[in-house]
Amino acid sequence: MKTTRYCFACDLKDDQQLIAEYDAYHKAVWPEILKSIKDAGISYMEIYRCGNRLFMIMETTPEYNPERKKQMDLSNPKVQEWENLMWKYQQALPFANAGEKWIEMKQIFKLAN
Repeated sequence: MKTTRYCFACDLKDDQQLIAEYDAYHKAVWPEILKSIKDAGISYMEIYRCGNRLFMIMETTPEYNPERKKQMDLSNPKVQEWENLMWKYQQALPFANAGEKWIEMKQIFKLAN
């Protein structure tokens, strides 16, 4: 099965207590959130943190459609609850458009065999 890889960046508020809380939430992500991710056609996801900068790697199946995922999230009260909670910890990148959270990163280098 062909997958597509996406990489995103987002910032956390630069507050050590909030960062610790954010990390704790991601050690026990709500099952409804995990289900919504998988149901959208996302087969693999990792989030890394360096200071208050987040980096997410996401791989998707051919069924994944970003607009469909957005609509699924908007119609899912538990996802909305999670997203609203995460905004307590997250902040938009300085160059983000209004309402943008995770910004897709542009690949500038790849080493392949």
